[in-house]
Amino acid sequence: METNLPTIAGFISTTLFALGTLPMLTKAYSTKNLASYSLGNILLSNVGNLIYSIYVFQLPPGPVWVLYIYNLVSTALMLVWYLRYEGLPQRLRSSGHQAKPRFLSPLCCSPAL
Repeated sequence: METNLPTIAGFISTTLFALGTLPMLTKAYSTKNLASYSLGNILLSNVGNLIYSIYVFQLPPGPVWVLYIYNLVSTALMLVWYLRYEGLPQRLRSSGHQAKPRFLSPLCCSPAL
C-alpha cells in the first residue's frame, strides 16, 4: 500500500470516526438503555452498510476497509443491543404481549410518587 496524502488522510479520518463513536458504544453497553435511539435509523444504517459492502469490498484494502468494518460492527452492535435491551416497539409486537416501555418510567411513573 502506497503512503501518500490521501492514504494518510484516510487513516486519520478513520481514527477520528472510531474515537467519535466509542463513547456512544461504551454508554450504550454500560447503561443498557437505548430508548433514546431510533430503531428505524439503526435498521436503515445496517441495511445501508450491507449494500455498501458491494462497493467497499471491491476496492483494494486500505483505510476505507478499516472504517467500513468498524462502522459495520458498531451499527450491528447497536441493533443487537437495541433489540436485546429495548425490544421491538409495541406496534410491532404481537397483541398478546404488552411490555411496559422503559423510557422515562423511572422519572414519571414510580409507585412511590
